[in-house]
Amino acid sequence: MTDDDQDEWLDYASAGYGGAIDPWEDLVPIDESEESDIELDDEDDFEDDTPSLRDMEAPPCPAPMGIRHIIRLGSCDHCLARIGGRLNEGGLPTHEHGARIRADAIERDSMLSEISTDYCPFCEDLFDDIQNIVVRILRETEGVEFNSLQMGYHISKELVEEEDYLRKRFGARGAPPLKASFAAAVELALKEKMKEVNLVKEVPDVMILVDSLTLRVKAEVRPVFLYGRYRKMSRDVPQTRWPCRSCKGRKGGCESCEMTGLQYRHSVQDLIGEPIRQSLEAGDTSFHGMGREDIDVRCLGRGRPFVIEVKQPKKRTLDIEELLKSIAVGAEGLVEVDELRQSTRPEVARIKETKAEKSYRIRFEIEGDPIDQDDAEQRILSLSGAMLEQRTPKRVAHRRSDLVRKRELVSIENVVVEDKEIQFDVRCQTGTYVKEMVHSDDGRTTPSVAEVLERACEVLWLDVLEIHAE
Repeated sequence: MTDDDQDEWLDYASAGYGGAIDPWEDLVPIDESEESDIELDDEDDFEDDTPSLRDMEAPPCPAPMGIRHIIRLGSCDHCLARIGGRLNEGGLPTHEHGARIRADAIERDSMLSEISTDYCPFCEDLFDDIQNIVVRILRETEGVEFNSLQMGYHISKELVEEEDYLRKRFGARGAPPLKASFAAAVELALKEKMKEVNLVKEVPDVMILVDSLTLRVKAEVRPVFLYGRYRKMSRDVPQTRWPCRSCKGRKGGCESCEMTGLQYRHSVQDLIGEPIRQSLEAGDTSFHGMGREDIDVRCLGRGRPFVIEVKQPKKRTLDIEELLKSIAVGAEGLVEVDELRQSTRPEVARIKETKAEKSYRIRFEIEGDPIDQDDAEQRILSLSGAMLEQRTPKRVAHRRSDLVRKRELVSIENVVVEDKEIQFDVRCQTGTYVKEMVHSDDGRTTPSVAEVLERACEVLWLDVLEIHAE
């Protein structure tokens, strides 16, 4: 290369293709902290293939390696005894038997003593709450008289499924499930506090519901049922409570109902039920009658069969004679009850479903001039055995389906004609609208007394003489 060529190359190099320009200057410099993050992200991309204790293979209990494995899983002493499959020599309490199994395993492998038992995957430490649950049961049933008790438990579906998987995989064959074991443990602890109470599977005096998730305890006291017959001597008393039309029976009532919440101050339900409720220190009552009569209708004879349901009673011991005396004093002659006996819920269904014939005495007045007695008597007696077709009466059309019902007049007797007033006794099928059978309800009932007499009729009063229930 000549000197001129050398100079030209140097000029060329200094123009930018030599040391004057850094060929890496367009790259972004790397921050050390970012480089560290990248390395950590790369580490996250590698999955840990080490299996968890839950998924590791292990022989089932009662093999020593199986016992060792469920201890490593964190089993509590209760669950160790429950699923360990070891014979409980000496009949130790469950948790003591589990502690003995743990001690034997630690003798073989001292490292097991370092295993934490703060959380048991088999029961989620549910057995630790047994005494707390017993205390709550005692609190819920305080002051309640009962001889029999039934327990019910709610355990979360997730826990049941998880325990079932672990027990069947690692536990001894035939090991009892969590729910049954927990129930047995609670009932054993409860029996120590309630030695006189029988734990039963049906028809208990008290039902206890335990929610294992919230440890909420709810007591349901079985109602007391009483059967009897009542006679209603007043024409101004409904069978059951009638809420005030103005305030709809709200608590505290209104001025219209004098703050009672009731349209009528008295009812058969309360005249009979309130003395019983007070005697049994109960919450409320429900009244179940074999049919019902209108407010202005008396119920005489042997009376109407009924069952009164006394809800949430704190007492169950009954003195029937004292109850009858209390009812007589409180009813003030409006209602009479001669006998009571203990009953059951199935009898409520019998009372409701029995289709008993009923005998009535009805008195009414005819429009116009007096009628010939013999002629009127014969016309009325002609209805004996007739089959009525009764369309739903206007007075109940707002609460009953608009139907045509067929009802038989079994017999009519004792017809008495006094000037323009007529009275007779009638026996008929259950569900017969007796007032409408007389005045016809503008032709909605046929045949009728008004139809055969060819006179408009107005009912004066109606009495129930007998309910043929037996």
